[in-house]
Amino acid sequence: MDNSRFADTNDQDLLAGHVAGEPDAFGELVRRHRDRLWAVALRTLGDREEAADAVQDALVSAFRAAHTFRGQSAVTTWLHRITVNACLDRARKASSRKTAPVDDPERLDQLLEPHESAEAPAERQDLHRELLAALATLPAEQRAALVLVDMQAYPVAEAARILDVPVGTVKSRCARGRARLAPLVTHLRSDSGDSTEPSAERNRTPRASVPPPAAPRDAEVNDPAAVKGGGGHA
Repeated sequence: MDNSRFADTNDQDLLAGHVAGEPDAFGELVRRHRDRLWAVALRTLGDREEAADAVQDALVSAFRAAHTFRGQSAVTTWLHRITVNACLDRARKASSRKTAPVDDPERLDQLLEPHESAEAPAERQDLHRELLAALATLPAEQRAALVLVDMQAYPVAEAARILDVPVGTVKSRCARGRARLAPLVTHLRSDSGDSTEPSAERNRTPRASVPPPAAPRDAEVNDPAAVKGGGGHA
């Protein structure tokens, strides 16, 4: 697909073009936003396969429901909301099956891309793994709020639009999540002594400097089946 022909087309027009039958419009939307959707899914679910499936589910839903978009939010907000909902659905199903939290070091290692494992200092890798393990212990709703606000740097108001809840609910979920994380990362604060330490003044959790996943393989997305694999490398 020649991406250059969409260079001056905004997201809303792309979505409208998809609804009107433009075969490559939705694929361009996926290309633009896939990496951030994947990052949110991976950090929310803590499992590459589950995250990939959640992104696939979300993109299939968005592909089919594009005609329902009314422009009341940005297209990226709409896509993130669908993705987060897909993640929360999977997290709830996993919880109902009493799936153990992601605390296996080998599985957590998979969250670090090969280039990061090869180049980053060992201390940073250990910090990433411990922060991800702590995050995985939170309830899904708190985890999703913290991923958006503290790890993806979304303003609280934007996170509220993505999660489709009031701003106060996002603040409450973040506060409860930070409180639950605090005892789990106390030893990291004393070890690192850097900006990962939560600040009482800022009321923020440590900003995990988890490396963004490498860009997934590009795929033509002319039909719902083509979005499989949009969540990253297998």
